[in-house]
Amino acid sequence: MLRSSVVRSAATPDRDTLGSLLRHYDGAGAPLSCEPVAEGLLNHGYFLATTRGRYFLKHHLDGDRAALTRQHRATRRLAGCGLPVVPPVTGTDGRTFTVLDGRHYALHPWRTGRHLSGTALTVGQSRRLGGLLGRVHTTLEQVMADEPAPPRPPGTDTAADPERTFETIDELLALARGARPRTSFDELAEHRLLERRALLERQAHRRPAPGAEPPAGWVHGDFHPLNVLYRGTEPGAIVDWDRLGVHPRAEEAVRAAAIFFVRPCGTLDLSKVAAYAAAYRSVCGAGADELAAAVHRVWWERLNDFWMLTWRYRLGDLRTDPQFPAAAALAVWWTREFPAVRRAFTG
Repeated sequence: MLRSSVVRSAATPDRDTLGSLLRHYDGAGAPLSCEPVAEGLLNHGYFLATTRGRYFLKHHLDGDRAALTRQHRATRRLAGCGLPVVPPVTGTDGRTFTVLDGRHYALHPWRTGRHLSGTALTVGQSRRLGGLLGRVHTTLEQVMADEPAPPRPPGTDTAADPERTFETIDELLALARGARPRTSFDELAEHRLLERRALLERQAHRRPAPGAEPPAGWVHGDFHPLNVLYRGTEPGAIVDWDRLGVHPRAEEAVRAAAIFFVRPCGTLDLSKVAAYAAAYRSVCGAGADELAAAVHRVWWERLNDFWMLTWRYRLGDLRTDPQFPAAAALAVWWTREFPAVRRAFTG
């Protein structure tokens, strides 16, 4: 899913701020208009028109300068290798981000295009998408060879504990049942939480066992339809590299497919998944065993994950509500069709 940190509210930069920012760049011009970009869950983005051109202005909320430098260096190198990436503009001080009043901004050339979900992709386009992700992974391995890997959050290598999941389910159930006014979403949430608890009770023995670390490498970290911009029938830009890091690569491939190719009813289009996965394996050299293990781990992760309901009931953030029906249904369908899903990824 489109999983990210919850964004903090921030006003659109005013004209004085924009003028100060643009003065850090040669030939960027003066601001004419600045409009928020509606899509996306992490950070704040704006369409910025100036007297000299059009830009995407990104406000990075966490202000992690080391991470920003690493992301921008990666995108410059990837673009240099011919991948559809839009690196930031370099300022007059040689940096790729600007700090104003403690806020970190990056300026990117504007790219026109549209976002396409898997339902809009043909089998051939699905195959090319898998090949593109494979190229991203293999090229990142080359261009980031001299970069130290950032530390991974504790617990990321351990499969979710169903006992802790049961506690989360109980808490969310109480919140859903106590919601006022009660809506059809609350009823669906209650139904899915009860369903998932029963499913986990039956599937607890399939928790991935601790073992050898799966093959890991540099990955985009958030590869999904809102981060792939199409021009015509082909990807024109892969955007939002905020979650760039070192993680199991095959798991990114599986997670991405589970977002791109999920139907509104909560099933996966396995013919497109198979085309996508075959191209991914061919390009990056991942074996069937690696993909099978990734399918198992991501399936288990989905069974134990309720981040959308957490956003709604704990944080009061409703932006992911439209994703919940299909995502919740997918976990159930994936469990029932596990062998078929695994075959689609492994060939």
